[in-house]
Amino acid sequence: MKKTFLALATAAVLAGCTADGSVLRIGATPVPHAELLELVSGVMAEAGFALRIVEFTDFITPNMALMAGDIDANFFQHMPFLRSNAQWYAGLAPVFAVHVEPFGLYSLRFAGIDELPHGATVAIPADPSNGGRALLLLQANGLITLREGAGLLAMPHDIIYNPRGLVFHALEAAQLPRSLEDVDAAAINGNFAMQAGLNPVRDSLIIEDADAESPFANVVVVRRGYEDDPRILALQQALLSPRVREFIETRHDGGVLPVF
Repeated sequence: MKKTFLALATAAVLAGCTADGSVLRIGATPVPHAELLELVSGVMAEAGFALRIVEFTDFITPNMALMAGDIDANFFQHMPFLRSNAQWYAGLAPVFAVHVEPFGLYSLRFAGIDELPHGATVAIPADPSNGGRALLLLQANGLITLREGAGLLAMPHDIIYNPRGLVFHALEAAQLPRSLEDVDAAAINGNFAMQAGLNPVRDSLIIEDADAESPFANVVVVRRGYEDDPRILALQQALLSPRVREFIETRHDGGVLPVF
């Protein structure tokens, strides 16, 4: 939480500076988003733009900061998350997708989903898009069945078949790794899993089938009307490069996958 307040303070300071068309202020969660931005900061400098990376440790404040004009862009979210809030979706626009982080179910108590007992407690993200993503993962692996048409924003009340009587606890996404001490299993976003030292491929009980067609690809987002900003176009060229692809493919052992 301390880091979040620091990031917000940094954003406030940046917002107070005179606007400079050669500086791109971009909010990002630390892994892998901020590290990818750090990777291309030199390329951006060569193109004539200084990259100012403001780190956030949650999923809400980066969009609030962008809506307020405290930053020029952000890089942390997928489209279902952006669409889940009508105000965000009205004021913000995706520009390009970079990668997907396969979503997984983790446990400190059990080595496989077959071991989950009747009445097992499962923590899932509280926001509708990632909570729905968790439920879709459980359905894909035979643990629950959702009503037809529940879609990407499925919620626990959309479950029509729960043979193990799983009990769901909705938590803020950043808190899920810490919840593993208290629940039987937790469905965790890839970035927060990796920040907690978990490898999505090796450590998860089950993991998404993720590819370039995934609706959960992470996108760079700007305020509407700024999609063709030269700074954003330069960032797009820098991020969608062979160097970044190679970094993504080798850095996290399958925990991050390029979509370009």
